[in-house]
Amino acid sequence: MDDLALSMNSPGSIPASPLPDDAPLLRDPAEVMRRRVLLEWLRAVQAAAAEAETAGPALEAVLRVLQQATRAEAGLVVLLNPTTGFLEWQAAVGLPRRVTQQPLRVSEGILGWVTRTGRPAWVPDLRVDPRAQPLRSRARSLLAVPLEVADPVRGVLAILADRPAAFGPEHEALLQGCAGEVSSTIRRLWALERLQLKAQMFETLVRVSPKVHAAYSLEEALGTITREAGLLMGARLCSLFLVDAEGQWLDLKAAWGGGPAYRNKPRLSVAESFIGVVVRRRQPMQIANVQTSGRYQHTAVARQEGLVALLSVPLISAGRCVGVLNVYKDRPYVFSDLEVSVLSAFADLSAQALERARWHERLLQVEEQLRHNERLAALGLLAAEVAHEVRNPLTVIQMLYHSLDLKFPPGDPRAEDAAVLGRKIEQLNRNVERILDLARSGEPRFAPVAINPLLEELARLVRHKLRQQRIELVWRPDPTDPRVHGDAGQLEQVFLNLVLNATQAMSEGGTLTLATRRKAQHVVVTVQDTGPGMSPEQRRLAFRTVLQTGRPGGTGLGLAIVGRIVEAHRGRVRLESPPAGGTRVRVILPAAVDSETGNPPGSAPTCTPSG
Repeated sequence: MDDLALSMNSPGSIPASPLPDDAPLLRDPAEVMRRRVLLEWLRAVQAAAAEAETAGPALEAVLRVLQQATRAEAGLVVLLNPTTGFLEWQAAVGLPRRVTQQPLRVSEGILGWVTRTGRPAWVPDLRVDPRAQPLRSRARSLLAVPLEVADPVRGVLAILADRPAAFGPEHEALLQGCAGEVSSTIRRLWALERLQLKAQMFETLVRVSPKVHAAYSLEEALGTITREAGLLMGARLCSLFLVDAEGQWLDLKAAWGGGPAYRNKPRLSVAESFIGVVVRRRQPMQIANVQTSGRYQHTAVARQEGLVALLSVPLISAGRCVGVLNVYKDRPYVFSDLEVSVLSAFADLSAQALERARWHERLLQVEEQLRHNERLAALGLLAAEVAHEVRNPLTVIQMLYHSLDLKFPPGDPRAEDAAVLGRKIEQLNRNVERILDLARSGEPRFAPVAINPLLEELARLVRHKLRQQRIELVWRPDPTDPRVHGDAGQLEQVFLNLVLNATQAMSEGGTLTLATRRKAQHVVVTVQDTGPGMSPEQRRLAFRTVLQTGRPGGTGLGLAIVGRIVEAHRGRVRLESPPAGGTRVRVILPAAVDSETGNPPGSAPTCTPSG
C-alpha cells in the first residue's frame, strides 16, 4: 500500500475530493488515507478513459495509469469472442508485439481461468504456477480480475510485474474498482463506434446507390452490385444468385473476389441448400464459419477460397424473392444487426436495379424484334406492291398472248417457243397470286381490346429508355376505359413504333404525351412529342413507301406499316404540327361494340327516331 500512497502524493496528482456528508466515519487514519488514495486513482482511471474516442486508446490510457499506480511493468485487457471461443487482445502495454498478435485459448492459462470462473487471480510467483502463460519473459507476479462487459462478452483486466509478490490486497481493490470503469468505457465506446459505423455505412450506401441505378444492362448491374456490396461490407467475396424461371434452382450470376473454384460451383437447389432457405423464408441468414458448418454444402470450396463467415440476404422484387446476395469474411465472424440491416437495404436497392435492367434489356429485345418485324413487313409490303403492279400488265400480256392464237405447222420450232411462253406467263401469274395471298394472310384478328391497359404496359416497357434520354412521360387516359375493335399485337406494334419515333425526335430530352379519348363511335389515341416537328412535305409523304415516293433512300417504311395496319383496322392516322412545336400523331380507331346494346361499352344508348 505504501507504493500506492506514495504515488498519490507525488507532484501532479489529482486533488482529493471531499467525502459525502452521509459517509460512515473511519476511526483509523491509515484506512482513511488508503481509501482516499484508492478513490483518487479511480478518478485518474476515469479521466484517462474519458479522453479517448475509441476503445483501444482509452484502454491503453487506463493501463498506463494502473502501471503508475501499482509500479507494474505490463498490463492488458482481453475479451472473449463468443464466435471463435478465443480471448482477443483489446489493449496492452509492456508486452511484446508477437504476443499480442496471437489470440489466447479460453481453456488455457491464468487468463482463461479468470474468464471461465469469473474470479480474480493473484499469483505472487509465476514460475511455480502451472497456469502461467508466456506473456512477458521477465514477469514474476500477476494480478487479474474479471470483466463483465455485456452478456455473453466477458474478459480479463490484468497487470504484471517483474518482481515476485509485487501486488497486495490494495492493488486488487484498485483493479476491482477499475474493472467496472473499464467495462463501462468499453460499452460506451463500442456504442459510439457502432454509431460511427452506422453513419459511415449508410453514407456509403447513399453514395453507391447512384452507381447501382446507373447500370442499364443486366450484366453491368450484376457486376456493380457485387463489387459495391463487397466493398461496403469489407468482404472477402461477394456473390449473387438468381432463382431460375421454375423456382427450383439458384444460378450464380456474378461474383466479386472469387476464384475459379467458387465460380465453377454447380447450381444450388432451392429446396436443399442454405441460401435456398433464405429464398424460402425471405429473411437474412448467416453462418459464423462455413468451413465447419453442416448447413453449408461446399466446405471444400470454402477452404480453398479462404471463405469463413457468410451473410446471405434475399433480393425481393414485387413481393417475390428473385435471388440472394451473399458476402463472405475471411475469418469467423458474427455480423451485427447493423450490418444485416445495411446489406438488406442494399439488397432492396439492388433488386430494383436488376428489375430495371431486365426491363431495359426487354425493351432492347422488343425494339430489335420490332425493327426485324418492320424489315420483314417492309419486304412483304414491297413484294405485295410489286406483285400488284406486275399483275395488271401481266394480265394484259396474257390476254394479248391468247388473242394472237399462235398456231404453227407441225415441226415448226416456233410452236415449242410459243408453248414455253404461255407456260411462263401462267407461272408468273401463279407467283403473283401466291405473293398477294401471303400479304392477305397478315390481316388482323379482330377482338375487343382495352386500349388504356395496352398503352400502360407500353409505358412500363419504355419508361427506362425515356428516363435515360431525359424524356418526361405524360399519361392522360380516358377514365371510361375505352375499347377498340382490333388486333392487340398489331396495335401494340403501331403505338410502340410511334413512341420510338418520338423518342428519336427528342435526342436532347423533352416531353412525350400519351392520351386516349372516346369520341362518338371511335377511340382517339394521341402520341405527341416536343421534338423539332415535321415539315408539310414530310407529313405528306410520311405514310408512303419507297415505290410510292420514288425515293430509294427514303426511311418511311416504318410509318408506312403503321398506316397499313391502321387502315386494315378501318381507322385513320393524322399527323399534325402544333404551333408550340413538335409532332402530334392521332390514331382514330373504331370503338368496340357492346354485343347486347350495339353501342361502344359505357356509351349512351343510340336513340332511333320513332315513326
